[in-house]
Amino acid sequence: MVQAGNVNYADEADLPSAVPVFPLSGALLLPGGQLPLNIFEPRYLAMIDDAMASDRIIGMIQPRLDGASRSDGDPELCQVGCLGRITSLTETGDGRYIINLQGIARFRVTEEIHRQNKPYRCCRLTAFLRDLNFGEGAKEVDRDALLKAFRQYLDANQLEADWESVSRASNETLVNALCMMSPYGAAEKQALLEAPDLKTRAETLIAITEIALAREGEDGSNHTLQ
Repeated sequence: MVQAGNVNYADEADLPSAVPVFPLSGALLLPGGQLPLNIFEPRYLAMIDDAMASDRIIGMIQPRLDGASRSDGDPELCQVGCLGRITSLTETGDGRYIINLQGIARFRVTEEIHRQNKPYRCCRLTAFLRDLNFGEGAKEVDRDALLKAFRQYLDANQLEADWESVSRASNETLVNALCMMSPYGAAEKQALLEAPDLKTRAETLIAITEIALAREGEDGSNHTLQ
């Protein structure tokens, strides 16, 4: 079961079969994660209004990595995204919304659908129901290796972390939080999203971080993957 805000999501019946989607390159939402967003485009303001009047769920998804576009100029979409529930919304007074999304479960797009008089895009989906078993596979994560890579990255880039909070975090929370805050590019973020399980996601993050550190060592600069 995944809890997002005041709602528990336990099985397929709790999830929508179609959602409005927000295509955003480089953005990564994972189950249980928190993603703040600044919404200002009119079509996405309308999307948030409609979601708030319904189940508060939208789908975060990246534009396709090869840059392919539709005939109307909008980007084609990756096949895998993540459902998120809007758990907070603030109006800024200048026409924007500041929202917080909490991740529920990943999904695979089955088809894009047209909803009459709606300016935003919508997709039918198949949810990754395994994601609702929050914590599954957490014991298989090599926490020591993950923290070692994280510490090396921080040291190389002269960054600090709240190690007390890190030490208290569960393996699933730690893996997903580190993936979401990682500074890597769209391809790396998609690879982290599509990792089949928590152990593989942690291993993928470690490998990406080790590559980034090796590149920094080669060019003598704080260069991260893009």
